[in-house]
Amino acid sequence: MTETGKLKLNDITWGIIIPLLVGILIIALPTFLGPGAKHLFGEMSPIPVILTFGLAQMIVLGIPLLLGLGWNKWAGGAAGFLMGSVFYLAYAGLFSLDYNYYGQPQWNFFRDASMLGYIVNAILIGYIAGALSKGSSNFKRMLGAALTASLTTAVFQWVLNYTVALEPARNMTIADPPYSFFLTVVPQIALAIIVPIIVKISYGSEFLPGSRQGY
Repeated sequence: MTETGKLKLNDITWGIIIPLLVGILIIALPTFLGPGAKHLFGEMSPIPVILTFGLAQMIVLGIPLLLGLGWNKWAGGAAGFLMGSVFYLAYAGLFSLDYNYYGQPQWNFFRDASMLGYIVNAILIGYIAGALSKGSSNFKRMLGAALTASLTTAVFQWVLNYTVALEPARNMTIADPPYSFFLTVVPQIALAIIVPIIVKISYGSEFLPGSRQGY
């Protein structure tokens, strides 16, 4: 058995600092950024939704997308299952508690099929991106794979929201389909542009050493 290398600053960065920053960002989104954005742009503006729920969704889908492009489809799919499951548990619990607090305990979002879609989409976005890019470091191929995966999962999620979501969530989608489609698609298009850039910059580093087998 070979001895592992000495602990480096890069290990501390990726092992402690980055996860802590992501955790702080996830907490800050609904706690500080959401109310501030509503005050600045108004209750009816789509910007507060994009800056809170949209950014949280970008984090959850961005990690499997990054691993799908940077490593392989299996890493992307596995990361998607983990991230999607956490997102499902967190938001289903949050919405269920909110409705229970306001005297509507009949809405149990743990049985909302559209919520389960976030687990499926997180798996799909990582797997599709990895399957289409096949470990390529060519930026155009990674961008095409990321856009295909992101748009596919965005449309899939919107269809779930429109057809099988619980009544409160479905009514918001049906009330203004173009607006709800815009809110679903825009964050994922941004994600599909940002992640390939990160992968391209990181390629050849310790994070992405360039030997990505099993795609």
